[in-house]
Amino acid sequence: MTWLRTDLLKWAPTEVHYVALTAILALTLIWFFKRQRRISVIEKIPGPKTLPILGNALDINVAPQELFNKLCEFCTYGKISRVWIGPQPYCLISGAAAAEAILSSQKHLDKSRDYNFLHPWLGTGLLTSTGAKWHSRRKLLTPAFHFKILEDFVEVFNQQSDCMVERLHKRADGKVFDIFPYITLCALDVICETAMGRVLGAQADSESQYVKALYRIGALVQLRQARPWLQPDILFKLSGYQKEHDACLKLLHDFSNETIRNRRLDYMEIKKNKDQNTAEDEAIGKKKRLAFLDLLLEYSETVSPLSDEDIREEVDTFMFEGHDTTAAAINWSLYLIGSNPEVQTRVHEELDSIFGGSDRPITMADLREMKLTENCIKEALRLFPSVPFLARELKEDIVIDDYCIPSGTTVTVVTYCLHRDPEQFPDPEVFDPDRFLPENCKSRHPYAYVPFSAGPRNCIGQKFALMEEKILLSHIMRSFRVESTVKREDLKLIGELVLRPENGNPVKLFPRKAH
Repeated sequence: MTWLRTDLLKWAPTEVHYVALTAILALTLIWFFKRQRRISVIEKIPGPKTLPILGNALDINVAPQELFNKLCEFCTYGKISRVWIGPQPYCLISGAAAAEAILSSQKHLDKSRDYNFLHPWLGTGLLTSTGAKWHSRRKLLTPAFHFKILEDFVEVFNQQSDCMVERLHKRADGKVFDIFPYITLCALDVICETAMGRVLGAQADSESQYVKALYRIGALVQLRQARPWLQPDILFKLSGYQKEHDACLKLLHDFSNETIRNRRLDYMEIKKNKDQNTAEDEAIGKKKRLAFLDLLLEYSETVSPLSDEDIREEVDTFMFEGHDTTAAAINWSLYLIGSNPEVQTRVHEELDSIFGGSDRPITMADLREMKLTENCIKEALRLFPSVPFLARELKEDIVIDDYCIPSGTTVTVVTYCLHRDPEQFPDPEVFDPDRFLPENCKSRHPYAYVPFSAGPRNCIGQKFALMEEKILLSHIMRSFRVESTVKREDLKLIGELVLRPENGNPVKLFPRKAH
């Protein structure tokens, strides 16, 4: 047994071991007391009862459509409320003053960890980046959304809207059908042509591999966000979803990379023959319309160098952010107009006064005249904001309404509930576009209505989105009378990345007589 005594002596505690154990114990105690302090601070905020370790995880272990209702229910505890998802605290904001404290801040700019699941697809583009990279990208990209550049996109909006209306005429027989996919495919064609300068043809071929991959990867990201057990990489892989996710990712990235390579070659060729092309353009009186991708290539040469991967991040981000949200806004506008015949009559009167019953393309001057149509869209975005949650990860403590919200907490502005504050919007469930007349807005809190977020991280493309929504919606309303077939009380909402009706947007369409 001599060998055993020797080994025991060899492994007997030394001064180094004691120091190490003391350090571990001290760090554990520091972590414990910090954790207890964090818990005690957050528990002062009203919220539902919690279970040890699990928190409110069992409360949200429900179907997607029930999950949205449950989160809205949590907001009834106050304009600031708290929930625990396992060990992670979430603070829900549904009051304008509290929303302003978060959204207007130059400090609390980091998106929540839920956005991490978009990184494989979108990288760290404008939507998901933080810190210095976000600041530099925002500054670089802002000129791409200048009014004069957006004006060039009106032609695309009109062309794709015409294609959509032509398809809708085949369904305008008074029978119920789901209009949501028609609008979504139109929005997808618009964003592909304006972002990449590439005609996707989604309306002509909804079964294209790119369209399928785009929809599927969005669904997989949402699935992962809503199910905590799929969030660890190893469990996502074991579930089998990772393989499908990666296949979609390859197809989408290949499409973007091929487009970028080709457009870069075109850009270099144009640059080489710039003088000749300029002379030709002047001779025929037409300037080439630049897509978002072309502007990025130009900025890369003249402002700040961007790699193909940098450009792909921003183009993919624009594709992701620019079709589902817009399609949802148009669908909700159409649903609400179709549910309120008196409002629809006023919309038809406005459009007839502008177009006189003609089917000519819409101009920028026409858009300025569509005041009621625009207010219908704004009111639809109040009742059914395309993005129902805006989430930030706090990097330092903040005090709001005498509640201290500690660093590390995920703060979520629940826009769906924020927009229903009766102090800001009397009779909040009533669809009333006149809420957005100038005289009715002047006394409203500036952060009571944030469909495009607000503050430093507001949506850079909101003017683009509103232009597109007005043009697509007005094309439909110029051509048809719409009847919504689902009552408000029967709506089933799914609030994930985008707020949408679970069963689509069933409507009846009737062609309008020429005026």
